[in-house]
Amino acid sequence: MKTLLELIRVFAILAILGMGGGLILAGFYSGSPDTEPYRWLGGGAVLLLIFVLYRNKLQFSGWYQGTKRDKLRRPITILLVAASVLLMISPFVLATFSA
Repeated sequence: MKTLLELIRVFAILAILGMGGGLILAGFYSGSPDTEPYRWLGGGAVLLLIFVLYRNKLQFSGWYQGTKRDKLRRPITILLVAASVLLMISPFVLATFSA
């Protein structure tokens, strides 16, 4: 039962934070119509950030109490956050080069 509750919690986190992050990025990307074909890269960036947030903070406050609940190692966290930032700015870069 606890696993099912944690799964529902994960989907709720994805929905709420994913929509919030998507709306914020949509505001940034709406300034340039050339970024429209590449907006999905920003969505991937939001999902990466949610993954890092869940693994480093949110998994310890839920119902699931499994034995393999470890934080991401610091280099992996830095790599994923840097990749996310690159994905967020890549629509502007790709729009510049494709024009």
